[in-house]
Amino acid sequence: MHRLFNLFLLCLTACLATSLAARAEEITLKDGTKIVGRMTGITSEKIEVETSYGKVQLNRSDIVTISFPQSSGEAKADAAPAKVDLPKMDETLAGTQYVNRTGKFSLTLPPDWMLEPNLRHAASTLAAFTSKDKMRFAMVIQEEYPGSLESYKELTMLNARHTLSNFEELSESNVTIDGKSAMLVFYRGNLTKTNNLPVEFVSAFVVSGNTYTKITAWCVEPLFHDMQPAFEKLVNSYRGTGRTIAADAGKP
Repeated sequence: MHRLFNLFLLCLTACLATSLAARAEEITLKDGTKIVGRMTGITSEKIEVETSYGKVQLNRSDIVTISFPQSSGEAKADAAPAKVDLPKMDETLAGTQYVNRTGKFSLTLPPDWMLEPNLRHAASTLAAFTSKDKMRFAMVIQEEYPGSLESYKELTMLNARHTLSNFEELSESNVTIDGKSAMLVFYRGNLTKTNNLPVEFVSAFVVSGNTYTKITAWCVEPLFHDMQPAFEKLVNSYRGTGRTIAADAGKP
């Protein structure tokens, strides 16, 4: 059971914590051309790709495949993730009130939730939590991204589609969180490396300049309906308390 739980966490980390800023994709066109770069925007008709020789606009109808780089977590899901030096978080959880003084934000969690450090495998992951029974989870990720809120959401969904089988985006809505433009997205899929375990997610994407904060809560699909009100309350409780890590990281 303990090994299955660790595998579950590792697969979900691969799904949620992949940094869009660090990724590069190989895109194959119908004429055989291969383009390597980082996708920075998506519309219904075009994909914008930042390459070593500048930005290019590709017609989605001309694209045959998009290949993602394989991480060590995808190649060997049952192996321990590589050790990385993560920034130390100055954080406290008192009852349901969570404060992250390093990332300068706060959240209100459901009762009896706790910190889950096993979910923090990337510097962009600022906080991770679990319920007492280890069946419900949440994570806060923050990164710099030069594109629009819509394209950030599309790239995040593209990454989830790559990681989850039977992926389905259920709904999306434009909302305001912490006085900022945001988007709320519900989606689901199966974790192929954990016996096709069905999982359902809700993610809130909050934008402030070029800094994007993603607050995601999830659990196995049979539990999601009962947890949905609590999950929505959690992601909507995000409040910034000052300058963000991602904004400060861009300064010399």
